[in-house]
Amino acid sequence: MRRRFNTLDVFTDIKMAGNPLAVVHDSEGLDTAAMQAIAREFNLAETVFLLPPDDPINTAKIRIFTPGTELPFAGHPTVGTAVLLAELRAPEMLGGAGIVIALEESIGLVKVEVSRRQGKTTRGVFSLPRLPVHVPDERDPLVVAQALDLQLEDIEVQGHRLGGFSAGVPFTIVPLRSLEALARARSHSGPRFEQAFGGASLAAAYLSVRTEANTWRTRMFGHGMGISEDPATGAAAAAFAGAIMAYDKPGDGEHQHIILQGVEMGRPSEIVLTLTVLGGILQDVSIGGCAVRISEGTIDL
Repeated sequence: MRRRFNTLDVFTDIKMAGNPLAVVHDSEGLDTAAMQAIAREFNLAETVFLLPPDDPINTAKIRIFTPGTELPFAGHPTVGTAVLLAELRAPEMLGGAGIVIALEESIGLVKVEVSRRQGKTTRGVFSLPRLPVHVPDERDPLVVAQALDLQLEDIEVQGHRLGGFSAGVPFTIVPLRSLEALARARSHSGPRFEQAFGGASLAAAYLSVRTEANTWRTRMFGHGMGISEDPATGAAAAAFAGAIMAYDKPGDGEHQHIILQGVEMGRPSEIVLTLTVLGGILQDVSIGGCAVRISEGTIDL
């Protein structure tokens, strides 16, 4: 059977930057093994498979695969898929307030507000279906530093501490001292990575450096997911909101953070992360970014 696909670059407003994404249409009849094989064939950070929604009021049901595993949720597939469907199905409605694309994901229903200002790239923003939580672990800072080809003194600065957080997909957050240390970091799959970050299928490290009050530079190594390094990681940004809340303790109100990722890979991306706090408690986290279409074609399976 011939199935259509599109590719997009996500969390960028220019082509050949950000994080590439493949979206396969008309995925009925594909089982899990076939979807995983197609994701390996694309060999992108994530591939999305579009299915009819369980509830017809929603836009689509999606399944998300890395080259190595299926994910219950991920940010750049959510934004990229919503932008694609909005542009294909209702381009005339993207001006002004835009439209809402409702995606059924394994983690739950995710509603993405998609809009496009005149002359601008299409943008998607969604609230997390699950707020971030701390994941108790016993990561050894020295083992983590060695797994990243760093020194122990490069880690745990600016009030943030090494630790695990998850908003549906777990990440070990590794705060670093400087952009120089971020650029110097290296990571390889194998025993050292598994010892530092766990041998689970979702083992991943998210490195962060604060460059201004609410601006960050990050990198993500996800060997457990089959991703050596990711240019933009919405699920990690979602988890990172938990670290910001735990260590910065922002006051009541809305707090917008800009996360720049992929610079070291030559694929710069920008994620807008917004935390809403009321009564000292995190009430909402949203993730936003642009996406641009790159290609279309068919797969014969």
